[in-house]
Amino acid sequence: MNHKEASAKNDGIGRESQSGEDHNSQAASPADGGVAEKTVILKESDHERLLNEAAQLKDKYLRIYAEFENARKRMDRERQEFIKYANEGLIAEFLNILDNLERSVEAAQAKHEDYAAFLQGVEMIMAQIHEMLKKNSVRPIDAKGQMFDPHCHEILMQEEFEGVEEGTVLEEFQRGYTLGGRVIRTSKVKVAKNQEKKKN
Repeated sequence: MNHKEASAKNDGIGRESQSGEDHNSQAASPADGGVAEKTVILKESDHERLLNEAAQLKDKYLRIYAEFENARKRMDRERQEFIKYANEGLIAEFLNILDNLERSVEAAQAKHEDYAAFLQGVEMIMAQIHEMLKKNSVRPIDAKGQMFDPHCHEILMQEEFEGVEEGTVLEEFQRGYTLGGRVIRTSKVKVAKNQEKKKN
């Protein structure tokens, strides 16, 4: 073998070796840059076991989901029922007061009672209303003689009043109320203002 034949043979071996390395490199590194998938060989019994476990987990998930949906629907119904009948007790008490008021009016119209007795009946009904409101955490707002509070009072009139500090509530036109400490109706009031100085 001469020098040229030996060189050609060595070049061929080198190219084959490089080609083999490139092939192995491509197999180890997929074109998409991800990890090459591996084939796992399982026994048929293991395969069946895994399928059964997956089916059981799916069935368990579906049951839990169904229970959750039923609980959510039940809570929605209960919430709607609560909103619908939340004031049932309060309305029932007002109906009792209405009954008493109707009886008082009927008695006055039939002239079975005099004016004093009718007035006494109305006062009793008012006391019943105030007691019912108190029981439900409804309280009147103090206004007359107090300093004006924009959170509790609403000014309808102002009047110059000597000897009284400006902003003092002089008169209450409509009583305000709070529910559990929260203002549900402001007091309609008249407040004092400073007297204007007369120009010389």
